[in-house]
Amino acid sequence: MIKVGIVGGTGYTGVELLRLLAQHPHVSVEAITSRSEAGVKVCDMYPNLRGHYDTLAFSEPDAKALGAMDAVFFATPHGVAHALAGELLDNGTRVIDLSADFRLRDAAEWSQWYDQPHGAPELLKEAVYGLPEMHREAIKNARLIAVPGCYPTAVQLGYLPLLEAGLIDPGQLIADCKSGVTGAGRGAKVASLLAEASESMKAYGAAGHRHLPEIRQGLGDMQQYPVGLTFVPHLTPMIRGIHATLYSTLTSEPGDLQALFEQRYANEPFVDVMPAGSHPETRSVKGNNTCRLAIHRPGNGNTVVVLSVIDNLVKGASGQAIQNLNLMFGFEENTGLTAPALMP
Repeated sequence: MIKVGIVGGTGYTGVELLRLLAQHPHVSVEAITSRSEAGVKVCDMYPNLRGHYDTLAFSEPDAKALGAMDAVFFATPHGVAHALAGELLDNGTRVIDLSADFRLRDAAEWSQWYDQPHGAPELLKEAVYGLPEMHREAIKNARLIAVPGCYPTAVQLGYLPLLEAGLIDPGQLIADCKSGVTGAGRGAKVASLLAEASESMKAYGAAGHRHLPEIRQGLGDMQQYPVGLTFVPHLTPMIRGIHATLYSTLTSEPGDLQALFEQRYANEPFVDVMPAGSHPETRSVKGNNTCRLAIHRPGNGNTVVVLSVIDNLVKGASGQAIQNLNLMFGFEENTGLTAPALMP
């Protein structure tokens, strides 16, 4: 049994970590922090966790207490993990960061997109990007994991087989993506109110979104040189889910694309390549750590369309974080993550 702590436990990804870890046989959540809710029991704030965390209460962040853990998750806004990660690593605690703090390898680029200096540039070289389908072996030996963002997860898994095989033009990639409202976080915002978000859909960040450099970095790693990517996210009137429609142009006759995807992901426990002609739904992955993919080649032409769906709070955040934890500590990769999705 390993002891873990969660920094920033009151947001959606924090409570999702608690929900998923409640069924993990090898993990005990020993600490959860929140400055604003210190002293409040977890089960009082989140009644769905009654019977699972009846004595656990939120506390002020304390480096000494967190340093006694085997691993600490950061479910915090950007910039928070910078201040504590180094000290925890010095104590031998492994760090799994769900924020964007260590995803970009270039500190100057991070500062440009997040409007503040990077607080721990010395840690960037050892941070491992936690997309298991690409970096499984590195994750196993990592001390510091940068959990991928939700949009980047859906987009990268959709493009991975095509870029690895060199079948598409990497300079003309288009990612048209939709997200549920929980992607905006739990903080009170007018745009997230029911009367504002319901029965409406809108694009945002079309001129440049913070996930854009992360996606470009990951896609570039797949074929060792930069990609040209147009990424446009949209807010949709649903609570959970990411739907990514990915367009690319073939540069040669690709053969059997369905077989390509099925073979690439044959041994991946959390990627489901659906039968030819399928159109995956976000509800099919609600509460689940699976990415479901479908591949289309309209009119047998030069355009490939990949449809990719994930739950933004699970495979796009907390579930993928636990997948990384399992790899780091030698547990079966799917431990605590085997429950089927919720339907309807």
